[in-house]
Amino acid sequence: DGEWYLHLFTPEQPDLNWSHPEVRQEHEDVLRFWFERGVAGVRIDSAALLAKDPALADFVEDVDPHPYIDQDELHDIYRSWRAVADEYGGVFVGEVWLPDAERFARYLRPDELHTAFNFNFLACPWEPDRLRRTIDDTLAEHAPVGAPATWVLCNHDVTRTVTRYGRENTGFDFAAKRFGTPTDLALGTRRARAAALLTLALPGSVYLYQGEELGLPEADIPLDRIQDPMHFRSGGIDPGRDGCRVPLPWEAQAPAYGFGTGAAPWLPQPEDWAPYAVDRQNGDPQSMLTLYREALRIRRSEPSFGHGPMQWLPAEEGVLAFARPGGPICVVNLSEAPVDLPVAGEVLLSSGPLESDGKLPSDTAVWLRTA
Repeated sequence: DGEWYLHLFTPEQPDLNWSHPEVRQEHEDVLRFWFERGVAGVRIDSAALLAKDPALADFVEDVDPHPYIDQDELHDIYRSWRAVADEYGGVFVGEVWLPDAERFARYLRPDELHTAFNFNFLACPWEPDRLRRTIDDTLAEHAPVGAPATWVLCNHDVTRTVTRYGRENTGFDFAAKRFGTPTDLALGTRRARAAALLTLALPGSVYLYQGEELGLPEADIPLDRIQDPMHFRSGGIDPGRDGCRVPLPWEAQAPAYGFGTGAAPWLPQPEDWAPYAVDRQNGDPQSMLTLYREALRIRRSEPSFGHGPMQWLPAEEGVLAFARPGGPICVVNLSEAPVDLPVAGEVLLSSGPLESDGKLPSDTAVWLRTA
């Protein structure tokens, strides 16, 4: 009819007017619909972008506050949603990415969202000083509101961990997603295994993105099969996010690796993915799937894991070591040479074999039970 509407993303995704009472009521009804069917929780995409400046002001770089991001009115919306979730015992997970730690924490107040994704940790490169600072910052951000911290290595928007950690630039950087970026998959896999034990030992909750437990690398999507709008908006420079969204391989010898009906899926699966298939990794004591299953088993059995305190321990340069009081000690060697373990103890789990002299190899993590 010639009128216009606001869309912060693609034209097929018009933004809703959350100041309209019928919109608010409709969404609360949608939440109840799913909670009544037993859904445990809801992930809120772009959770800081619902409320808008009523004037619909133009966005001007470096103007504060942003007219469409992190508006104060948002918190009233989430308080009303939280009341619905509390009726059913449901949980909210917010996709919140804000540079201001204090404003980020507001979303996690006791009457708003339960948890939020930790993008600073996801974006952190495989560097000991940066990782330790990010861990400390995360715990400090959550402390004022008493919310559990969260940790995530990968999601549907970023290059898969194995590929990212096998590159020279190991952080989440759009520049690292260019076509033809060299990748050492053996190195990336070794680091991804160590990062799994690091992440699962930290205080709080952990999000695992599908395929992480299989050690999947980023898939190379042929140019004529790319679907992600980011690729086309970049003029073909950015390969987009399709490479981390390829359907999982379940059976090594089955059509489409056992995904769905066997017909070719919407994104092509690499021809060399058979070794990553679930049926190949089942029962293999050295597989990534076995590592994750054993780590999760130990994590569930250890009362000290999950939400609670942690304490950094003295360690050699390039090594992160911390204790969960009353529980295991986690040691991660990010240096370029094997190191002595900072404490003696029983090895509960390691991301790779220790040296014959008991030293911890480079890019390897271990959980220790001490006296």
